[in-house]
Amino acid sequence: MKGAYLHIPFCEHICYYCDFNKFFIQYQPVDEYLESLETEIKTTVNQYGAEDMETIFLGGGTPTALDHDQFETLLKTINNHLLHPGIQEFTVEANPENMTEEKLKLMKKWGVNRLSVGVQTFNDSLLQSIGRAHTSAGATQGIELAKSMGLTNISVDLMFGLPGQTEQDLETSIDQALALDPAHISIYSLQVEPRTIFYNRMRKGKLKLPAEEIEAEMYETIISRLQDKGFHQYEISNFSKSGFESRHNLIYWNNDEYFGFGAGAHGYLEGERTVNAGPMRSFLRLVQEQGTSMVSHHPVSQQEQIEEEMFLGLRKIQGVNKHNFYHKYDRTVHELYGREINDLKHRGLLYETDHFLALTHNGIFLGNEVFQAFLG
Repeated sequence: MKGAYLHIPFCEHICYYCDFNKFFIQYQPVDEYLESLETEIKTTVNQYGAEDMETIFLGGGTPTALDHDQFETLLKTINNHLLHPGIQEFTVEANPENMTEEKLKLMKKWGVNRLSVGVQTFNDSLLQSIGRAHTSAGATQGIELAKSMGLTNISVDLMFGLPGQTEQDLETSIDQALALDPAHISIYSLQVEPRTIFYNRMRKGKLKLPAEEIEAEMYETIISRLQDKGFHQYEISNFSKSGFESRHNLIYWNNDEYFGFGAGAHGYLEGERTVNAGPMRSFLRLVQEQGTSMVSHHPVSQQEQIEEEMFLGLRKIQGVNKHNFYHKYDRTVHELYGREINDLKHRGLLYETDHFLALTHNGIFLGNEVFQAFLG
C-alpha cells in the first residue's frame, strides 16, 4: 500500500455543501469510535502490512473537532501502527476555528508535517452563506499561527462557483491566500450533491449559482493568477510550489493502492475497491465482530483498471505516462484507444508527447467529456 486515509466523521457544524460521511460531534461515542478505529487499523495492518506506505492523510469530517485528549489519542494510534521512517507526508485536515496552539503543538509532537486548511473563501458573508464557522480573520490567524510553530507545509483549500460569489470575490480570496505564502492551493468548483442543504435548496429553486460561462471565467482566472505567482498546476484543481505537490492525492491519481480506515472510508487493497460501513452503530458493531468495518469489496477487472488509469491519470496536468501504462497492461494506449485519442486530439482536447498523453488547455475545461471517451 502506498498510503493510508483515516476518516474522522465528527463535525461541530454541518457545511451546506458537504456530502461526506459526518455526524454532529455532540453526544457521539467519540472515545469508542477512536478505540474501534485503532482496532481496525491493527487488524488491517496485520493482514496487509504497512512497510511500503509513504503517506498518511487524516480527513473528515473535522479531525480537529476532537478535544485535546481525543486528538492526542488519535495521533498516538497513528504513531503506534502506521508512522514509520518511510512516511514522507503526514497530512491533517484542519478547520481554522480549531487551529489552537495546543492542537498545533500536538501535531508537531506526533509527526504531522502537512496541514490542509479548509478556508473555502476569505469573504465573510460567503463563509456564512455556505455554513462555515470561521471568519476570514480567523483563517488568517490560524495559518499564521501554524507557520510560526514550524508547520510551514500548508495547503489552503478554496472553492469557486459559490452562490452569490462574484469574480471579484474570487480574485480577492486568491490574493489573500497568496499573501499567506502557502506551499499549496487546492481550489474546487462547487458541486451540489444529494443529501446536502444546498441540494434541498436547489430543488426548491432557492439556490442561485453563477452561470456556466462565469464559472469558466473564474477557472481561467484561477489558473492565470496562480501560475503568475509561481504555482504550477499539477492536477485539474491543485496548484503547488515546486516540490510541494500532495503526495497522498497523487496516490489516487496514479491509481495506486491505499488503506481506508474509519466509518464510510474507501480503500484500494490488492486489486479490490473496499467500502467501510458509514452509520456509526454499524461501524462500531462490525469492528467489534470482525475487527474491521468493511461492508463491500469489489475486485477491479483489468478493463476497469485501464479505464481508471486513463481518467485518473488525465486529471494530472502531466497526463498519462505511456511507458508506465504499457508496463502495467502490456498494451499501448493507442492499441486500446487509438480512435478515441485521435478524435480528441483532432478536437484540440488532448495532446501527445513521446512519453505522455495529456489534456490541452481547452481539454482541462472539458475534462469530464474527455474522461467519458475512455469509459466502457
